Amino acid sequence: MSPGAAIPRRAMVLAAGLGLRMRPLTDKTPKPLIPVQGRSMLDRVLDRLHAVGVEQAVVNLHHLGDQIEAHLKDRDDLKISFSDEEGLLLETGGGVAKAREMLGDEPFFVINGDVVWLDGGTPALLRLTQAWDEAQMDFLLLVHPVTYAYGYEGLGDFFMDPAGRLRRRREREIAPFIFAGIQILHPRVLRDLPDGPFSLNLLYDRAVEDDRLWGLRHDGEWFHVGTPESLAEVEDALHHLSPGAVHR
Repeated sequence: MSPGAAIPRRAMVLAAGLGLRMRPLTDKTPKPLIPVQGRSMLDRVLDRLHAVGVEQAVVNLHHLGDQIEAHLKDRDDLKISFSDEEGLLLETGGGVAKAREMLGDEPFFVINGDVVWLDGGTPALLRLTQAWDEAQMDFLLLVHPVTYAYGYEGLGDFFMDPAGRLRRRREREIAPFIFAGIQILHPRVLRDLPDGPFSLNLLYDRAVEDDRLWGLRHDGEWFHVGTPESLAEVEDALHHLSPGAVHR
């Protein structure tokens, strides 16, 4: 792929997390199936993928995974496959590594199954595709300004230079950008991996060392749904925002 190339045909949606901070809601419902304004977070992600032309999605399963599989069985706008992690939760990196044979040899989206966002003038997934350059990038992360992140109270994740290269927040620093849980990655990064569970952060750190971790600033709204309290805040914010509204 190169800048302006066609949309990736495949995506992985990370839906295997335990959702511990969302208890008691996640005691009986997997976090991606919790509704936001009447539609589950997982369906919202799949809707976005279908809208830009993605054809296949791999969804990984662990906590209450049977509910997710049953919920999606009648969905026919995307070809949906499942990567079962019932025996061992593999974290983000291990989950993508296990599913790599289903994801093919071309760059693909990886999206958290519990992320909620509103697009700006152009869908975020299309903007990522337009900005993607596999000659320079192993990862292209959608990042969002901490200042405008609904429900988020952390110290941020990344600094970004004017060209778009990312570096980690160091200890005692406050970073201006948070990773929005939406990215394109090249499958060449899925080589020489550790066995068992590991985080994609391990691969991000490798990419930083090689100057191949890049970011794109989101130009719409982004919502952090981490606790039952933040869920209520996000629902209230969405109620007052028109689709695609941007406040900067």
